[in-house]
Amino acid sequence: MPIPESQLERWSHQGAVASSQATHQSIRNVLDSTASPICGHDFDVYLQGSYRNYTNIRGDSDVDIVVQLNSTFQSDLSLLTRSEVNSYRATYQNAAYGWADFREAVLAALRSHYSRSMVLEGNKSIKILRGAISLSADVVVAIQYRKYISFGGTADQDYLEGLTFYALRDCRWVVNYPKLHYANGVEKNSPQRTGGRYKPTVRLFKNARMYMAERGLISRDLVRSYFLECLLYNVSDTCFSSCYVSSYVTILGDIIDALRRDDCKDYLCQNRLVPLFGTSPEQCSTSDVIKLINALLKLWNEW
Repeated sequence: MPIPESQLERWSHQGAVASSQATHQSIRNVLDSTASPICGHDFDVYLQGSYRNYTNIRGDSDVDIVVQLNSTFQSDLSLLTRSEVNSYRATYQNAAYGWADFREAVLAALRSHYSRSMVLEGNKSIKILRGAISLSADVVVAIQYRKYISFGGTADQDYLEGLTFYALRDCRWVVNYPKLHYANGVEKNSPQRTGGRYKPTVRLFKNARMYMAERGLISRDLVRSYFLECLLYNVSDTCFSSCYVSSYVTILGDIIDALRRDDCKDYLCQNRLVPLFGTSPEQCSTSDVIKLINALLKLWNEW
């Protein structure tokens, strides 16, 4: 028998948000302070991940926060003409204040306020432990990344904004597009596309995944939340909202059928720039998705 509608409806609920907002505001206040070593620089502090995208569930805890320097940036010029590339290089010079300088200043500000023992350095982020703030936080210190569409000068340039940071232990630069991810998710969740059912369905799938992991039906790291959201982003809007969709039972069944039927290899991440499947740490494995879908189908049939 299918999973009951009442269970799916509970799984679609959003988790608490007050603590994540308080955590975000606390960190913002520290970095915005006139006493902060990054005071005077052009930077943004913003949420990313499930709390930013309204796809957080009860099991989510750590808050993902970006501290992004905008006055220094890296660029992808691959779409520009040769003359545009020459114009870009004549316009912009190497920055004197870079990512490493900015990261050290952010780290110093956080340790000065929350204490050294509560602020730890990781491979990709700075971890602030719970107790210093409402929820533990992973603070990604980044600089702006620009994927250029055209360049005719500082007053005539078009680019897609992302971020980049250096993964210390991996010894590599990581590029991501959290603002595009957010904007595309808002659009897909709109009344015109999915009738506001996209994000509740993402939460439903995340809760179902956690339910199976807690019972040993799948491994806990199988298709992490970011990849699961990107996977569902690629599913046709009609699976979420059409003339016959009236329940989460219908939505879940239609999505499972679509994922089993589709050739998913050309799926993109929700930012619509990066292929979802591949071999980099920022990509998902097709075999993992197949395992997850098979587990969901088994859960559906044996409930």
